[in-house]
Amino acid sequence: MTGTELLQYCLAKPGAWQDEPWEGDVVAKVGPKIFAFLGRGDTVGVKCGKGRDPADEWLTRYPSDATASAYIGRHGWNTLRLGGAIPDDEIYEAVDASYEAVVTSLPKKDRPA
Repeated sequence: MTGTELLQYCLAKPGAWQDEPWEGDVVAKVGPKIFAFLGRGDTVGVKCGKGRDPADEWLTRYPSDATASAYIGRHGWNTLRLGGAIPDDEIYEAVDASYEAVVTSLPKKDRPA
């Protein structure tokens, strides 16, 4: 999978939209919140749990391709490398879970229909 393919996958979700809050760093948002940090196309940052314990499972399974995200890692965010040991279907599942976690945290007025 390429970063472009993953971005298209993210943007196909209800209410998803592309933003670039930092020059050159593309993100996918739902409502006002980010659910996927797509960076420069070779990684994706996603919410992998409510804290480090569930997110650390990724680091254990894929030590060369998963890292705790800078600054927000303590809140359960990981950065996953595309094209490495992590199968594409698991990356898609991680994006789906991140999207769902963010949507359920939104006030009802900001959730997609």
